[in-house]
Amino acid sequence: MKPNEIISQPPHRSDPERSPRRGLLTGMRIRKKLIFLHTAFSVALATVLIVALRPAIAEIVNRAELAEARALAQMIVASGGAPVEVPPGVFIAQGSAAMLAVSDADADAAFREPGRPVDSAGDGGEPRVAVAVGGPDGGDLLTIGVRIDEARSAVTRLYILTVVALVAVYVLVAISLEVFVLPQQVYGPIRRMQRADLAVREGRTDEELVPEQVIPADELGQIMRSRNESIRTIREKEHELSRALIELERVAGDLKRKNHLLEAARRNLADADRLASLGMMSAGIAHELNTPLAVLKGLVERLNAEPSAGTSVSEAALMLRVVGRLERLSESLLDFARVRPPSSRPITFRAVVEEAATLVRLDRDARDVTIDNRVGADLVVECDPDRMVQVFVNLLRNSTDAVRTRLASAPEPPGTIVVDAQSRDRDGEAWATITIRDNGPGIDPAVLSTLFEPFVSTRLDARGTGLGLAVSEGIVRKHGGLLVASNLPDRQGAQMEVLLPVRASTENREIPGSDMLTGET
Repeated sequence: MKPNEIISQPPHRSDPERSPRRGLLTGMRIRKKLIFLHTAFSVALATVLIVALRPAIAEIVNRAELAEARALAQMIVASGGAPVEVPPGVFIAQGSAAMLAVSDADADAAFREPGRPVDSAGDGGEPRVAVAVGGPDGGDLLTIGVRIDEARSAVTRLYILTVVALVAVYVLVAISLEVFVLPQQVYGPIRRMQRADLAVREGRTDEELVPEQVIPADELGQIMRSRNESIRTIREKEHELSRALIELERVAGDLKRKNHLLEAARRNLADADRLASLGMMSAGIAHELNTPLAVLKGLVERLNAEPSAGTSVSEAALMLRVVGRLERLSESLLDFARVRPPSSRPITFRAVVEEAATLVRLDRDARDVTIDNRVGADLVVECDPDRMVQVFVNLLRNSTDAVRTRLASAPEPPGTIVVDAQSRDRDGEAWATITIRDNGPGIDPAVLSTLFEPFVSTRLDARGTGLGLAVSEGIVRKHGGLLVASNLPDRQGAQMEVLLPVRASTENREIPGSDMLTGET
């Protein structure tokens, strides 16, 4: 690198809106700027000096030439017209004012005082004097002009010496700046900062700070100290960040281990819940099977002991009812375990509710319970109508049985079941909410949280298997919806809400617990 060369850096690409305006000196290096500036200053100073001195020096030369012209005019006047030796550089002319191009004012002044020289400029502006020759009433004018070549040559030499002196001063100033001032006070500090910045970019941390002993006490020194403080602050922040990252990695490792432990515990808990649910289902199935099997066992043992006795009509009817209950239990288990996606198509939902209500009226002979279908005829939902009828049959059956249970102890008010529906938007998707409200005794709060689990039943007769709500909840979820159970205020009845997307969901949602019956995992 040359002694005064400054390390070059790649151009920095910045925001055009924030970049400074470009001018004549913007793209120049510092040395070129300085050379250009003090050269321009020197040329401007020389021009100003020459322009300022030229009128004064010209005035001095003109006055000297006029003084010589006056002296010569007085000699001519004193000689009375005798011949006078004309030295070189003297111009004498005689004639009228018009012929000599003397102004009227100068001619009048000369004729008023004959023999007295009057200053008068020639056609080219050269200095001369005019003298009246003759009386005041008339006569000729005598013009005398003197050109002192030595004075004019001296003026030219003065101009040349001034220019040479200015050039010499410029050269001395430039040499002084380039040799003694700028390398130590400007170029050196800039190179040190550039080398330190290069060390920062290359990762040489031992060279990224400018040594304190070479930092000057001027503005560049302030910039260097500010830069050093910025670098130290950055390094401190990097060390803090490094320590934070190490701590974060340690915490992340601990969290990962804890997540593994938690996942293992979750799997163990899921297996435990699975086994518990399977045990509960097994116990429920065994409980549901024991009663009808005990009846059948008693009748079969009696037939085996006395074959000739046969069975009575009542015993045959009892066996038929027992077999029917076992059949219903088997069908419910199959419905609960069945996993198949719904076959959805646009359906007028009022017709679904009306068909389910008709089936419940026939099945339950519910003459004392009014089922009021208030679902609008304009509500169209994409669903599997057969499976959705099954859902509402189960819900309406439960509501009908609950209302009839209440009517057995309290005939008033009359038993009513109201089915209503409304549409709303959730997250930009259209949903339908179908609500079933009854004025029965409500749902026992103890079983409300587990109402949709298999073999949870609040019925006190032998008609329920405990699988209806579980199957219904699975069908609704298979449609991408939600089944919610709650009590009306003050236990004035129960409410079941079926939330369904108006457009069928493409997701295949399995019914919980089906894997326990089918062996799928």
